[in-house]
Amino acid sequence: PPLLRAQLPALGRLLCFPQAFVGLSKATTWYQYGFAQPQGPKPNILVSGHEIRQFARFLAERLGVPAGLGGPDPPPPPPDQDYILVFTRTRNRLILNEAQLLLELAREFQMKTLTVSLEEEEEEEGEEGGPGGTRPFADVVRLVSRASMLVSMHGAQLITALFLPRGATVVELFPYAVNPDHYTPYKTLATLPGMDLRYVAWRNTRPEDTVTHPDRPWDQGGIGHLDRAEQERIVQSREVPRHLCCRNPEWLFRIYQDTRVDVASLIRTIRRTVPGRPGPTPGRPQGAVSLYPSKVREARCQGSARGDAGARLTVSWQMPWNLRYLKVKEVKYEVWLQEQGENTYVPHLLTLQNHTFTDNIKPSTTYLVWIRCIFNKSLSGPFADVLVCST
Repeated sequence: PPLLRAQLPALGRLLCFPQAFVGLSKATTWYQYGFAQPQGPKPNILVSGHEIRQFARFLAERLGVPAGLGGPDPPPPPPDQDYILVFTRTRNRLILNEAQLLLELAREFQMKTLTVSLEEEEEEEGEEGGPGGTRPFADVVRLVSRASMLVSMHGAQLITALFLPRGATVVELFPYAVNPDHYTPYKTLATLPGMDLRYVAWRNTRPEDTVTHPDRPWDQGGIGHLDRAEQERIVQSREVPRHLCCRNPEWLFRIYQDTRVDVASLIRTIRRTVPGRPGPTPGRPQGAVSLYPSKVREARCQGSARGDAGARLTVSWQMPWNLRYLKVKEVKYEVWLQEQGENTYVPHLLTLQNHTFTDNIKPSTTYLVWIRCIFNKSLSGPFADVLVCST
């Protein structure tokens, strides 16, 4: 039960913690799922692909998957060992012409196609983990970590894209009336600096290639619990409007549809992003990635009040250690200020390594300060450890 202030005197001597973390840190969150506003990328993403790949390598090692994820990549497999991995589903959100899809992908890209599933099923007769069957998660990670392309309907299984090798392609399929621009957790992941993945979204635009399930329970996309007019409106709708998580009936109705993929359209869509063979960029050594700035060093901040004149916050830091070794045309520093307890950030782009902030700085207030270096306008380094400063 909660501890009330009136009970504190009876507890004896108390120990005060000046800083504490309750639950999981949100510093590695890149997406918000629409509990207060329609879902989308976080406005201020603190994590990069470098940290994601470091975590993927840690998890893979604990699962017993060979090293190579996130660090120096293993040598590329011979061309005859390249493959495309397709996530298969058997309960909902089905690809109705999966066999045709596998055949045409193999023919177009001249490589094997394999299927894998994360669904939990009762063990059936035959070889455990056979083609299309359920595999132990470590086996799924092993397959993903060597795939040249990952293909899947929109769904949580696409989080495994964080195990893909650099240069691989993520292909996300969306059912009819579901706009890919409105649901981008995996696009956001794939395009984080340092992930080095190519991302493709394909959307079914043909209602005749869709099988709906209006009679299922509401949490599986059924709409029988709605009044007749609302059911007809949803069936006739051509696009799910923006909505909050997580019980919007039109969203559930559409996302649990089954889809017959127009394979020719899908291949054209992939080819716009992947003109050649999927996998590591041709002519680019496996493991060769863009150089990003490291963390700024010796970051400090100091706050002070100025009576009726308000307050100021002075922040300083030293340049990243690798800056002196790189030929960089333009260097800037991004400083984010957040009033403790608030959800919004104020970003500032600076050219110097120190700055005194006075605008909108409040006296007797605690601020959280993040600093990172940016090379050539687009190559962002990781944030230094957060600073806690009081005015």
